[in-house]
Amino acid sequence: PARYFDTKTTEPISFFLSGLEELLAWQPNSNDDFNISAVPLAKRQPPLHSRRPRTLVCHDMRGGYLEDRFIQGSATRNPYVFYHWRYIDIFVYFSHHTVTIPPVVWTNAAHRNGVPVLGTFITEWTDGEKLCEAFLAGGEEAYGAVAEQLARIAQHYRFDGWLINIENTLSAAAVGNLTPFLRDLTARVHSAVPGGLVIWYDSVLQDGTLRWQNELNEQNRVFFDACDGLFTNYNWKEEQLEHTRRLAGPRHADVYVGVDVFGRGDVIGGGFDTDKSLRLIRQHSLSAAIFAPGWVYEHLGEENFLQNENRFWGLLADYLPTHSICTLPLTTSFSLGMGTSWFLDGKDEESGPWYDLSMQEIQPLYPEHQGRLSTSCCLQDAWCGGSSLRLQGTIPPGEEHVAIRLFSLQMPAPPKLFLTLLYKLEGLQPDDFVVSLEVTTWDSGTCLEGNPTSLPEPNGRHHPRFLPAPPPGLAKLLAACHRGSHGWTSRCYELELQDCNLRDLSVIVSRQQPSPQETSFTCLLGEVRVLDTASVAASPPQVHSVTASQLWWQ
Repeated sequence: PARYFDTKTTEPISFFLSGLEELLAWQPNSNDDFNISAVPLAKRQPPLHSRRPRTLVCHDMRGGYLEDRFIQGSATRNPYVFYHWRYIDIFVYFSHHTVTIPPVVWTNAAHRNGVPVLGTFITEWTDGEKLCEAFLAGGEEAYGAVAEQLARIAQHYRFDGWLINIENTLSAAAVGNLTPFLRDLTARVHSAVPGGLVIWYDSVLQDGTLRWQNELNEQNRVFFDACDGLFTNYNWKEEQLEHTRRLAGPRHADVYVGVDVFGRGDVIGGGFDTDKSLRLIRQHSLSAAIFAPGWVYEHLGEENFLQNENRFWGLLADYLPTHSICTLPLTTSFSLGMGTSWFLDGKDEESGPWYDLSMQEIQPLYPEHQGRLSTSCCLQDAWCGGSSLRLQGTIPPGEEHVAIRLFSLQMPAPPKLFLTLLYKLEGLQPDDFVVSLEVTTWDSGTCLEGNPTSLPEPNGRHHPRFLPAPPPGLAKLLAACHRGSHGWTSRCYELELQDCNLRDLSVIVSRQQPSPQETSFTCLLGEVRVLDTASVAASPPQVHSVTASQLWWQ
């Protein structure tokens, strides 16, 4: 069937639903197994329900369902990828189809990095009026059926909820049922999807007229009260932020103030000035909804996309509270889910472009330090997958080393950790430097709740003990400790800790010899692993009842 399989290649594809009939007729089907997310939503700190202002990203690119619709990947050159997951809270996939089911590759990548994903239910223009009349004016049974289908779709494909966008006027009968519909949908999504969300877009008013308010006010508050949040339109002024903050009260973090990166209309900021909008939004303790950050790719072009993308998010970093990893094992080879080659154990196994966001690995922080240090993606060389992490910087005169923070962590430290690191030093004199890992901790007495951007300074800096070979019980799993190849150096460490919480994982680049000169370095990270020794030594659970379906041969 053409909905589930590409007509040219027969490959499985992600899809949307058009109109009310398709939505109401939807049933799970053996052809859509490929479209079900295989990655559970990873835990992170602070959790979404904390009171800290959040950041939502709404991805809207050229109508959606581009190369990202190919569930098993495609040979796309210079594709669009998103990888600043540590800086955001919610990802919305947006298109103008009635029911936008997020392509499963996005759900997989976001979930691996702890970010929930919402689809979009949109009605607009005259067709939208007719559609709303059919299901809202029809009464409880009619709108209940739509709410039930939307909740079932999110549950079946394993994404996390909906953005609801009614952009057409409503009759008195239809608008009368809008609030009960939103309440019903929110309750059904909460019960069908753990941690599920329904967010309302600022469009229709409680009297049924279509008039964007650019704020929370008495005319749209009834919809905010019926669901998990409001995504405001983009043409706001600062006094509207003040008004919104007052009216939202304790729910101020549930208002996502819209920021259009394309800067259309009478807006503050946009493009590389998006920080101006974010600064004002955060001054009023509100959440932000960054709409169409694909501007970087669409407006500035595909050629220097990764460089421009790091610049764009780097400019916003001061206003984007980051998230910590709170479970082990942590293992990543930093792959973006794309590449110009496929690497395995440091060897270029297959040249040629590829794109598959399901293959994206856990992404680190991307810190910039006033030109002294930068973190970026390197497609030219990798240990495994399509890319490695490039650390570039200078060690200032008289200093022995610099530290680059990769991950913030927030969990009780197990008694014993194993860590592995694969790296490659580039440049003329790689022997001038030593690369190692640093783990910082704080005492268990430190309360973990709250805002990780304002946690106290770490009170323990630990440099894990280098192991020339992995311990016997772990030799098979940690074969990497022996197998640096193709210029990659492999290191294995252990660290014993007592009564403390993990705080940060950093890479330390040190000089072999002290020097009065500034020294520049470039280091590629191929893989990092942090393992709890006790759980690694335990034997893995047996796998039972494996089935294979949808076998196609060509």
